[in-house]
Amino acid sequence: MRVRAALFSLVAVALVTGAVYALRPVAPVLSLGVIYLFAVLPVAALWGFRWAVAVSLVSMLTFNFLFLPPTHTFRLANSENWVALAVYLLTAVSVSELSARARRRAAEADRLAREARDTEALRRSDAVKTAVLRSVSHDLRSPITAILTAGDVLESSGEALSGDEREELHAAIRLQARRLNRVVSNMLDLSKLEADAAQPAPELWTVDGLIARALEAIGPENQRIEAVLPEESPPVRVDPAQLEHALVNLLENALKFSSPTDRIELSAETVGREVVVRVVDHGPGIPANERERIFEPFARGANGDVGPGSGLGLAIARGFVQLNGGRLWLESARETGTIFALALPAERIPTAAGR
Repeated sequence: MRVRAALFSLVAVALVTGAVYALRPVAPVLSLGVIYLFAVLPVAALWGFRWAVAVSLVSMLTFNFLFLPPTHTFRLANSENWVALAVYLLTAVSVSELSARARRRAAEADRLAREARDTEALRRSDAVKTAVLRSVSHDLRSPITAILTAGDVLESSGEALSGDEREELHAAIRLQARRLNRVVSNMLDLSKLEADAAQPAPELWTVDGLIARALEAIGPENQRIEAVLPEESPPVRVDPAQLEHALVNLLENALKFSSPTDRIELSAETVGREVVVRVVDHGPGIPANERERIFEPFARGANGDVGPGSGLGLAIARGFVQLNGGRLWLESARETGTIFALALPAERIPTAAGR
């Protein structure tokens, strides 16, 4: 740093000296000394008061040696030249102090701005942590409570339960265990998506096959889902596990926000070069002011409530769909119910005639 400052200072003095040589024919030499302030100011701004004072002294000596009679000596023939040099030096030092002070203030302002940004980042980090805890705690607590309750009933009632009752409790445990597993999977998948670590492994699949995987993963609740699929549709090249997870999240979102008596409609069709899957529910719909935020992780309602679910499902679904070259959007948000659309690029299979 010192070498750089010294070189910069010498170059600045040399450049100003050249300017004085150029202006000497058109201006009184004694008045040209003030130009050396153009060497002092940038040094003061970049490296502070001490370097600026040094440049002021070097500038004064250079001006005296090269331009004030008798030249090429440090003696002065006229007393007015002494006064001029003293005024120049005093001015240079004063300007140096002002510039250095402005530099210190700017540095302090930058430091305070960095501290403010760091404080805001910490505040947002704490807010995110709080949102995660509030959002996920319900999704974790509910299935755990249901599993523990069913287990306690099985343990305490023993032989008093009929076979059907025991099977019902076992089914409830399996269902809640699957829900708990999906909550944990959602958290892991979100971290992978945010870290760009969820790389797809594409395979050629039919939409029917992907939907069948998703319905099987949902379990008994899939009885409420009415699938209307075409007899034939072009295949898609996707990571089946990621697309299964995206479809499961869409369908579970529809089930969660619908009445237990309402059907969920699932359909697929080929539109141009895409295969479009639609999920339709008949729930309460989405308020207009929330429609832009529903794909954000931990999205909250306008009243600050988390609402049912952790707010991860749609964010993860869109992330996986986009990783596989597709699109996911809210196609319609009616007063009663919503329609989500998922589009994937269709693969063209060459026909025998075209080979």
